[in-house]
Amino acid sequence: MVKKSRISPIFRRAVSHIFTKPATTKYPFVKPKLPADFRGKTIYEIKDCNIIDIGTGPKGLTLDVSSIVGSNCRVCERDCPTNAITIVEVEGGKKRPQIDLNKCIFCHQCVESCPRGAIKSSDLYELATTDKGSLIEKPNPNAKETKS
Repeated sequence: MVKKSRISPIFRRAVSHIFTKPATTKYPFVKPKLPADFRGKTIYEIKDCNIIDIGTGPKGLTLDVSSIVGSNCRVCERDCPTNAITIVEVEGGKKRPQIDLNKCIFCHQCVESCPRGAIKSSDLYELATTDKGSLIEKPNPNAKETKS
């Protein structure tokens, strides 16, 4: 009785893989095609937010548009399942949402809940970093607010 060599099946399989299409992509060099409903980094646009700051002086006046329009304010903070969104005070006593992408699970409940569309989806997916502080999207107090 002649024993079969263990090398031949392995060699045969290795040679067959030379002529097959690779299972992986060339990711760093070729960007993937993203689906239309892709949930990437959330982007906050201050000009679309429900909170409008009026007046000058040390105290100023904050007008909640939700009382006029009938929509809710701070809905993004309330609906975030991981508490990744907090309302923080920026210069002049203005309050704006701050998004911590380190806590975010990219469920995009905030995008769906925002009555004015101030939080939007993007196709940005390369968020790897060694600095956790860079994953906190702080509101930009210098962004101009325009009525839309």
